[in-house]
Amino acid sequence: MRADKVRDAAYRMRHHVLNMGEAQGQGYVGQALGAADMLAAVYADQLNYRADDPHWDGRDRFLLSTGHYAIGLYAALAEAGIIGVDELDTYGSDDSRLPMSGMASYTPGVEISGGSLGHGLTVAVGMALGLRHQGSRARVINFLSDGELDEGSTWEGAMGAAHHRLGNLVAMVDINALQADGPTAGVLRTEPVADKWAACGWHVQRIDGNDVGALLEAFDLCDPDRPSIILCDTRIGCGVPLLEDREKAHFMRIDADEWQICRDQLTQNHEGVPA
Repeated sequence: MRADKVRDAAYRMRHHVLNMGEAQGQGYVGQALGAADMLAAVYADQLNYRADDPHWDGRDRFLLSTGHYAIGLYAALAEAGIIGVDELDTYGSDDSRLPMSGMASYTPGVEISGGSLGHGLTVAVGMALGLRHQGSRARVINFLSDGELDEGSTWEGAMGAAHHRLGNLVAMVDINALQADGPTAGVLRTEPVADKWAACGWHVQRIDGNDVGALLEAFDLCDPDRPSIILCDTRIGCGVPLLEDREKAHFMRIDADEWQICRDQLTQNHEGVPA
């Protein structure tokens, strides 16, 4: 039942992403589609929040370090009832609360402004430490990209979290193997990445980030006595074969006649019909 709930949420979120992307004709659609299962697992299964009170003190904090994934986060916030689905139509427009890069000052439910990249984990460590000092049972879940593992500040945060044994901190890394300057392995090789996190003192799991069952099991196995990280191998454009095969996928330009094809393929895949 948990897995079905998350899969259905991810499906609706992917539709939201396509609808928002069509309004701009381009954007970080591939990343949002690839990370939809990760975001759905967080919002439909893990996160403790109140949709009508995004600033509730007892809430779990979800930090989107990768601000350009905001289109995916907005889809999750709409699915969670924190923002209205109708508001998604304003994505990226003048005076919208949904800018193309996530901004905490604009959007309900957005905890940090994401970017420059590489700052999210250090903020998460500070939040998790502060919540523990306050006696709060709330958790901090930090979403990072594999490209952010190039940043020294990420590893400073990793060592700090382990030093303070922050069992209320969970990090998720979207390993889609692509960043703005090209394939991640060609920009700066980070493998063996699991060994590096383990050496910093984290509880480490590496899974298929597009496998909902694996995501839920990974959350269930997080260590309450030290920080946990879930390394998620994902496919850019997941659920839409037309976009999974795009060569230039970091910032996608999608032709006007392709959007409905994308939606049709998404629906066919969800219903188990070959696209």
